[in-house]
Amino acid sequence: MFTVLKKEKLNPTVTRMVILAPAVAAHAQAGQFVILRAHADGERIPLTVADYDRVAGTVTVIYQTVGATTARLDRIEAGEALPDFVGPLGNPSDLAGLSRVLVVSGGVGSAIALPVVKACRERGCEVHAILGFRNRDLVILEEEFSRYANTLDRMSDDGSWGEKGLVTDALRRHLEADPHYDKVITIGPLPMMKYVCRMATEWGLPSVASMNPIMIDGTGMCGGCRLTVGGKTVFACVDGPEFDGAQIDFDTAILRSKTYADFERHRYEAACHLFEEDRHD
Repeated sequence: MFTVLKKEKLNPTVTRMVILAPAVAAHAQAGQFVILRAHADGERIPLTVADYDRVAGTVTVIYQTVGATTARLDRIEAGEALPDFVGPLGNPSDLAGLSRVLVVSGGVGSAIALPVVKACRERGCEVHAILGFRNRDLVILEEEFSRYANTLDRMSDDGSWGEKGLVTDALRRHLEADPHYDKVITIGPLPMMKYVCRMATEWGLPSVASMNPIMIDGTGMCGGCRLTVGGKTVFACVDGPEFDGAQIDFDTAILRSKTYADFERHRYEAACHLFEEDRHD
C-alpha cells in the first residue's frame, strides 16, 4: 500500500498529492510517469511525476478531476493509501547539452512542465518559461515556476492573470527578441502544443512535446497509447512520452483523444450521483 502523506487543492479541479513510494522515488526523473489505482478494482491512471524526494521516499503527482476515476481518486484523503503505484515509467526528458531553452505549458500541463524546468536549472541551463491558463482562478504552480525559471511569462485568455493572449504570443515575442535557443519544450493541451511546435519549426528550432494519449497498461502491450510520429506508429508509454514536435501527427492525436469523451462524461455524472448518495447515507 502507498500512503498519501499530503493532499492539497491547487484550484477547484486540480489536486496535488504527495505519496510515500520509496522504490519509485529512488529512480524517478523529470518527464517520467506512474500508473496508479484509486481502489483495488479501479482502472489504471497514468500521471506524470510532478516531483520526488529520494531521501523522504516520496513522489508527488498532480491530477485534474475530469472523470469518474479521478473523482474517485479525489475522495482519498491524507493518511489513506493507494493499492497500486507503479513506476517510474516512460523515458526521462532528454536535457543533455542544453544551455538555453523555452518551456511552454498550458493548464494542468504545467504540472508536467515544472519538473522539466527544475531539472534544467539544476543542470545550469537558462530557462525561459511561458504559462497559459484560461483565467486567474485556474492558475497553479506560479510560485514554483517563478522560483526555478529565469523568466516567466504569464498568459490568460481573459486577461485576468498576467497578459491577455495565447502562449504563442509570448513565444513569438521571445523568438523575435532572440531566437538563439537550443530547444522549445511544450506540455499542455494538444492544440496548444501543435501550434507551439509549428512556430518552433518556422523559426528553425527543434521542439519536443510531451504526449499523454489514452493509456492502459503503460508497458507497450495494449497499443492504446499509439501515436503517429514521423509517419510511424509509436507508443507513448515506452517510446515517449516526449517526442519530436515537428514529427508528431497532432491532428490524429486530437481526434483519438476525443474517442471516449461522451462515455467518460456519463461515467463522471453517474459517479458524482453515487458520491452524493454516499454523503446522505
